[in-house]
Amino acid sequence: MEWEFAAKGVVEARVGYDLDAFRRDLAEEVLMNLEGVDAQQQAQTFNLIYDLCYALATNRELDEFLGAYAFDPPKCEFLREIRPMMDANIEMLGAILQRMIMDGVEAGMPVEQAVGAAAAQHGRVVAAGV
Repeated sequence: MEWEFAAKGVVEARVGYDLDAFRRDLAEEVLMNLEGVDAQQQAQTFNLIYDLCYALATNRELDEFLGAYAFDPPKCEFLREIRPMMDANIEMLGAILQRMIMDGVEAGMPVEQAVGAAAAQHGRVVAAGV
């Protein structure tokens, strides 16, 4: 995806771009590229791409992430192929997650608590769907 602002602006709270907006925009991008594919496959592909972005935005290694899909070589190949195209998305998601943590710290939470709060918020957003 492309934005009219940089990830740094999100981290510095100069831009109000949150996890819900990121997931919505990513879903739109995925759906545009999956025209003619059934809704279930669209949702599965979105979730897979989002999980890739999240894993890499939270400093997991690609091979570690792909380990969960070792039983599905075509899926691993797909993820390896799209990985370079996800750089901007990974950077932006990382900025959003960092901002979520910083919001907690700025509200007076210790860092560990802010990380936990951000993780819980992330879980709620993901569970709610797009």
